[in-house]
Amino acid sequence: MTPRMHRSHRVAGALVGSAVGDALGAPFEFGPPGQFSTRFPVPARGSKTEMCGGGSLDWEPGEFTDDTQMALLVATSLVERGGLDEADVFERFRTWAAAGPPDIGNQTRAVLGSGRPWDVAAAEHFARSGHAAGNGSLMRTTPAAIRFSRDGREPTMDAARRISALTHGDPSAGEGCAVFHELMRVALDGDDPLAAIPSALEAVLPEHRERWATVLAPAWTPDQATESNGAVWPTLGQAVWALRNGRDFAEVLRLVIDLGGDTDAVACVAGGLAGAVYGMGGVPSRWASVVHGRVPGHGGRVWHLADLQQLAATLDGGVQQNYDPGVIPRIGPTEVLPGIWAGNLDGARYSEEDFAVISLCRLGEPFPHPVHRMAYIADNEHNADLDVMLADVLDDMAALQQEGHRLLVHCHGGASRTGLVLRGWLVREKGMSVEEATAHVAERWPHLGLWNDSFTAALQRLSKAGR
Repeated sequence: MTPRMHRSHRVAGALVGSAVGDALGAPFEFGPPGQFSTRFPVPARGSKTEMCGGGSLDWEPGEFTDDTQMALLVATSLVERGGLDEADVFERFRTWAAAGPPDIGNQTRAVLGSGRPWDVAAAEHFARSGHAAGNGSLMRTTPAAIRFSRDGREPTMDAARRISALTHGDPSAGEGCAVFHELMRVALDGDDPLAAIPSALEAVLPEHRERWATVLAPAWTPDQATESNGAVWPTLGQAVWALRNGRDFAEVLRLVIDLGGDTDAVACVAGGLAGAVYGMGGVPSRWASVVHGRVPGHGGRVWHLADLQQLAATLDGGVQQNYDPGVIPRIGPTEVLPGIWAGNLDGARYSEEDFAVISLCRLGEPFPHPVHRMAYIADNEHNADLDVMLADVLDDMAALQQEGHRLLVHCHGGASRTGLVLRGWLVREKGMSVEEATAHVAERWPHLGLWNDSFTAALQRLSKAGR
């Protein structure tokens, strides 16, 4: 279930996967079961994808909601304060809530609008209402799960409870966040989070353990839920159920969104877990490429895919990387195969905007092209499931070409990853052998790079599968 891959792929997958789930589920929020599969019975790989936007709040395609907005507030506080500063997180939340975000939970709004200090606001609300076990603290906790995952089980579960308690006074919500943190820690380490559920439950406060054990049991199914999935128990229960039953990231999200109800929150939670399990390369590029959003009350910045990837690396203690090298000598675009052009980074960046661009390297700012896919393929040996990533790219290319688009494939230098995809296209679509495809591309694209042996091995497997 958990393929061997570099930790950085899992960390990026977790943060991006949670935002993708949020944006994918938003248009279906509070709708009936089965709505997602009814609208999209098969994968939508052309220029119009399952990132459809709309819903009761008329979200843009790929726009994330309050789930990710609050998650980014937690993340930026952790980074800028060098750890957990609860007063700072709460003040960021309060500024956000005062700015009138289009979507905010009733419980969260009441606590943040109470005017009470950070260390008593949620507890006082719970004491008055007796109801504070919504999923609002669980949906936002993926960044904190990443940040504290290297510290071990007890510190990460403790941090989960403390952050949850800022807005959710019912300890049940904190225990759910604590379990999520532990499952995320296990997944980011490359182990099976489902196998870790019994040990995670051992660390749950005794008075809450039985209820959490019920919804996380292997035999539990969503129809056994005793509350709507706006509550914390069925939200995590449904996310774990989908992780047990989905074969890949896309199927996990399809399963949870088809349950209906609070689809953005449940898909956000499931997307974080599935992203950690399947890695960034397992997140379909047609979804990840368009995810974006602003955080009300905190400036006009629009967060895009590259921003989320960099933030994930920073949360995990990585070095901030600049994926935008500035202006480099342009190569291409050149038509290498019928209807398929090739280029390097700036050859693609400054190309005509009617190209459907397939980017195979990480970028700074996204391109202005209306149709733009950003795949996650590293030019090293760290691609755990290269066959899946290559198939995702080729499937998108086939759908876009069928719609009549000119395709432009590029990576940073236009050499190795670009060559992988061009050769893969000829192997799969034209039935060429790897040797024939390599010779064909080399004759027409002198920038072809052949140094990555793992790419050649992937092409050999693709060739055998087509026989």
